Amino acid sequence: MLREFREFAMKGNVVDLAVGVIIGAAFGAIVTSLVGDVIMPIIGAATGGLDFSNYFTPLSSKVTAANLADAKKQGAVLAWGNFLTLTINFIIIAFVLFLVIRAMNKLKRKDEAEPAAPPKPSAEVELLTEIRDLLKKS
Repeated sequence: MLREFREFAMKGNVVDLAVGVIIGAAFGAIVTSLVGDVIMPIIGAATGGLDFSNYFTPLSSKVTAANLADAKKQGAVLAWGNFLTLTINFIIIAFVLFLVIRAMNKLKRKDEAEPAAPPKPSAEVELLTEIRDLLKKS
């Protein structure tokens, strides 16, 4: 059973998938930082200092807090600002993945367009070609 598991774990697809998940998690953290630390502050500055992450609509009359964390402690809230931030995050990730896949497709098409050099014939094939050419001359 251990041997079978080892064979399964060492298959190329499993290792490739694991690498993809790890890189995806790291890429997700970078994009989250890009959205939260760069893009949203710029949008906030352009809109007069608005911070979308703290925008919410109380669903209970008990909620009187000014920020989202305290409002969630007081009762049910609709955290639409956080949803907006995550939606922007998703759009950025989807756009970056589109650009990466587009670049990879261009490289693939470029590789397919360039014809590969024919392999050098073996010594036997070269000798047989010479014999054939000599027989044609005589």
